[in-house]
Amino acid sequence: MEQQFTKQYINGEWINGSSNSVVHDLNPYTQKEITSIPSANEADVNKAYQAASNAQEKWEQSSPAEKQEYFLNLINVFKKRKEEIIDWLVAESGSTRTKATIEFNICFEVIKEAHSFPTRMTGTILPSNTPGKENFVYRNPKGVIGVIGPWNFPLYLTMRSVAPAVATGNTVVIKPASDTPVTSGALIASLFEEAGFPKGVINVLVGRGSEIGDSIITHPIPTTISFTGSTEVGSHLAQLAGKDLKDTALELGGNNAMMVLEDANIDEAVQAAIFGKFLHQGEICMAINRIIVDEKVHDQFVEKFTEQVKKLKVGDPNDPNTFVGPLINNSQVERILEDVAKTKQEGAKVVTSGEVNGNLIDPIVLTDVTNDMTMAKNEIFGPVAVIIKVKNEQGAIKVANDTPYGLSGSVFTKDRWRGLEVAKQINTGMIHVNDQSVNDEPHVAFGGEKHSGLGRFGGSWALDKFTTEKWISVQADYRNF
Repeated sequence: MEQQFTKQYINGEWINGSSNSVVHDLNPYTQKEITSIPSANEADVNKAYQAASNAQEKWEQSSPAEKQEYFLNLINVFKKRKEEIIDWLVAESGSTRTKATIEFNICFEVIKEAHSFPTRMTGTILPSNTPGKENFVYRNPKGVIGVIGPWNFPLYLTMRSVAPAVATGNTVVIKPASDTPVTSGALIASLFEEAGFPKGVINVLVGRGSEIGDSIITHPIPTTISFTGSTEVGSHLAQLAGKDLKDTALELGGNNAMMVLEDANIDEAVQAAIFGKFLHQGEICMAINRIIVDEKVHDQFVEKFTEQVKKLKVGDPNDPNTFVGPLINNSQVERILEDVAKTKQEGAKVVTSGEVNGNLIDPIVLTDVTNDMTMAKNEIFGPVAVIIKVKNEQGAIKVANDTPYGLSGSVFTKDRWRGLEVAKQINTGMIHVNDQSVNDEPHVAFGGEKHSGLGRFGGSWALDKFTTEKWISVQADYRNF
């Protein structure tokens, strides 16, 4: 790795955090320290937001061509540093090389999508019922955006807010996840710095949520807060933001269902389920949480699925053959094992389970699960597959919808139009026919319903989220009052 990140990034300068506490960045596989970063405190939060505010007006007024030139530089820097970026994702977030490469590629796509935004800041001219008047609607940046990044897809899920926000004329303050302070923060600052972006456009504050989390939201400067993470934290954040009527973009937890109907191609459904469940150890908001299978094909599915699960390589995420790597920390391991034990006590059958070694958990498959059991109700965020048997299509729809979450989902059937009709009946922001639930394309609407979030990321939806529209009317002839 070319750089050891140990500082905050404020107004184009790498400076020491002002807090007495330190964020220790650990490799989740070796559990050894990668780097340590003296934390930011509320004084640093104020410095960062002031820097972003001071830089914003000039950045907004730069021409579309100037902004796009910076983004072309960023694209080139991103490509040049590909191996370094992937190495950081493997070392810091426990990403396998497969997952890290997927994350790099989709992050690259979101930067390319953002590159088009400066020339998509379109307005509207509307007629008026008042004689001699014309109505103009202008699209403007919102100002300063606070972005709170997650630890599971740290680079991409932070960059999908940062890149569109900056491309539309905003400046940004990033608060990275404490488990991934580099890949969800400092590394991003380094990339923008090398691409030559003006000072103050990007700022990064590394610190515990308990010390600076609330002040990132409640500081008077930011107009919008973007957050990816748990529903519990997102709800708290939304309440804080709501007190000052700040806008929010929230992508929260999921309890995503994959429905396997009686006419599905079982071999294809099994392969999709393996990927959608165990990619990145299941630590993905869109990961399959429940596999709902028609009773007519249930036993066949379980047999083939379990056979394939047993073949998955678990271990060092840096090994190209590893598909299941370490969980982010030991508290996640303990939480998952506790929920598995509860679900077993509730009547579930453990079909396959293996060793627990440090932060590694061999994949676990549970059958005889009902929708009211612990592992079916909670977001798993780990390598545990929950299989629920249902009588028919209507039973599958009912079980899939019986959750407060509504992020992603999947339905498998040989009749794609049947799949489309079933998908329409699932209360979720995203769902995929004859595919698994982990899908993201930077030009398509991404987001959830119910407890899974507010707003949409991606494409024109991101452009709308990070801009506001202003009506200006012009009276050509004198208007009598």
